Formats: sequence, C-alpha cells, structure tokens
Amino acid sequence: MAEPTDERALLEAAQRGDEAALTELINRYSPSIYRFGMKMCRHEHDAEEVVQDTLLAAAKNLGAFRGQSSLSTWLYTIARSFCIKQRRKNVGEPSAMEPLHALRAEGVPQLVDARAPDEQAAAREIEIELERAIDALEPIYREVLILRDVEGLTAPEVGTVLGLSVEAVKSRLHRARAQVRERLAPLLSPEPEAPPQAGCPDVVELLSRHMEDDVSAELCHEMERHVAACPRCSARCDSLRRALSLCQSCPAPEVPDEIKQLVARQMRAALGAL
Repeated sequence: MAEPTDERALLEAAQRGDEAALTELINRYSPSIYRFGMKMCRHEHDAEEVVQDTLLAAAKNLGAFRGQSSLSTWLYTIARSFCIKQRRKNVGEPSAMEPLHALRAEGVPQLVDARAPDEQAAAREIEIELERAIDALEPIYREVLILRDVEGLTAPEVGTVLGLSVEAVKSRLHRARAQVRERLAPLLSPEPEAPPQAGCPDVVELLSRHMEDDVSAELCHEMERHVAACPRCSARCDSLRRALSLCQSCPAPEVPDEIKQLVARQMRAALGAL
C-alpha cells in the first residue's frame, strides 16, 4: 500500500494533468478495485462498471479526500457503494460466480505451472472451492472477509469503509472465516475431521481472535497447550491458517486494457472540468 504522502502527491499530479500520474493511479488501484468488484458483484461486467464508476467518482470528488484515511480505503468506500447499487440492479439474476480462471480469454499467455498435473488439478479445485466459499457468504460477511483477508486492510480501515465499529468488523470477520474454513476443510485435510472431545474449545474462533490481537497471553498459552495435545484442534487451526493464506494469495485479475483506456479518458475529462 502506498504511503499517504505518496498518494497525495500522485493525486495532486494527476489533478494538474500529469499523464504519467494518471496512468499510475489507474494501474496501481484498478486491479484491487476490480477484484473487489468481482467478488462482491460476482459478474465480470459489473466489476468493470465498478472500476469505471469508482475512479470517475474519485476524480470528480478529489476535494473530498482529506488524507485522514489512505487513498485505497477511500476508494474501497466508493467502490462498495457502487457494488451495492449493482447488486440491487441484479436482484433475481443467477448469483453463482464463474471462477476467474474460466473468464480468461483464450489465447492469453499464462505463467507456466511447474507442479505435476495432479497437483495442478488439486490446486485448481481448491481455488474454485475458495471462490465458491466466499461467494456463499452473506454480503455483510463477504465484504468484511474480502476487505480484511483478501485486500489486506486493517480492521479499523475495514470499519471506516463499512461504517462499522472495529468490534462489529471483528465479530463478522470471525464468523466469515469459520464458514470459509468449514467449506474448505475437506479439501485441506487428508483425514475427515474427528468429533470434538470433552473440553475442546472453539479453537477456530480463538485463533481468528488471536490473529486480531484479541486474545490475552494467558488464554493464548492455554490454547497452545491444548492444540499441542489435541490432533483434532490442531487440524482445525491448520485448516484455518491455510484457508486464510489462500485468501491472502488471491491474485488481482488483469483489468482489460479497453477498460483502463476508458477510465483514463473519463478521469481526464473529469479532472479537466474541475
């Protein structure tokens, strides 16, 4: 994420008509906005509209950006409002999102995967199931998980985007993480999950809270001792870590060049009218 001073300088240069700065703004922020739009709206065309609408609205309202939050946080706030509008427009349409790898145009070169074919197939299956798991979340949980664990915002930043307290963000986040882990667990663990034993805590929520620095040192030590002696809870913690690692490694899809060019023209016109 860019430093605030760097963001401000980039914005001011773009506002002065600096073509290089405008291109940098689009290249730097459009992929993440596009990914957010894909995962929230679940349609490629809608995500393209979210990118266009978000950056155009930002260009028209540069004066509203005071630097109190990062530029990316401000942009996600704008993008979320357009995602909500797109979802309302699409009420009644099929909600399933086609996996991103299936949306890539034929003939576009892909990086060579050095893994064995069976490993590639297993990885693709997990990627598809991760998308389905995120897609299956209710929007109020999906947006928290995407912003925190895919886009990498802090809990306070997520709260700024969503207009929620940090406590509310974390509450939704723990629930979203648990649901995603539960759906991915059969693919991440070689053995079926064992039934809970007497005294087993909810290690999934505890580990999620620990990741947000919400577990005391004493409780953390207790959990570590229990997990070390309990194969079931150890496996549950491992599957949560792996699920979140997959979220964090979600690639930002390539924004089509024609969309970038359209956004540049729109932003140039909007900035010129200020």
